[in-house]
Amino acid sequence: MTASRSAAAGSRIPRGRGSSSSAPRAGVASDRGDWAMMLAGAVVSLVASFVLAVDALELAANASAEFGCNINAVISCGTVGSSWQASLFGFPNAYLGLVAEPVVITLAVASLGGVRFPRWFMLCAQAVYALGVVLAYWLFYQGLFAIGALCPWCLLVTVATTLVFFEMTRINIRAGHLPLPPRAQRALEEAVSARLDAMVVVAWLLGLVLVVVLRYGDALFA
Repeated sequence: MTASRSAAAGSRIPRGRGSSSSAPRAGVASDRGDWAMMLAGAVVSLVASFVLAVDALELAANASAEFGCNINAVISCGTVGSSWQASLFGFPNAYLGLVAEPVVITLAVASLGGVRFPRWFMLCAQAVYALGVVLAYWLFYQGLFAIGALCPWCLLVTVATTLVFFEMTRINIRAGHLPLPPRAQRALEEAVSARLDAMVVVAWLLGLVLVVVLRYGDALFA
């Protein structure tokens, strides 16, 4: 009797241990890929923000300064940088990127190193970064329809912040952090597993390119 109980217990333990470890390994591997992509996007956005901040200082010292990204009447960093929209809060918008992106980089590096942040922290990160995405798209809209010019570095920030937000959302969906009904949570998890969300992001970015081309047409290359 004792021997049979020990054998049964022994047979149960490996099964439970194996099944519980394989799923986390897959989840951790997926998360590491998303954290790595988030790190890359944040680094790109930080570099672009730094360039924009330097340009803003140069414009403050010399309003007629010329930049290498002043390509034509439509693609012009100087035109965008001289607009009031480029300093929405009384200082260059790029300064916000210099503050926010190092936080994202730290978050990504720590997570790649095995740190797991609590749900409330990840929700706060998602909400705060969403505000940054809103600002990036607001400036994109202003460039299209109000300023009448586009800044390549600003466009790079828009693309990079989109990708960072996308990766952060994937991580929070997979971890079950978002306050969603069970049915919606399951549907989003299935979409993430099938990489349908990646297709949506690619289609979104291609849509942005199409909007720019339709708005300016041949003037982009004049």
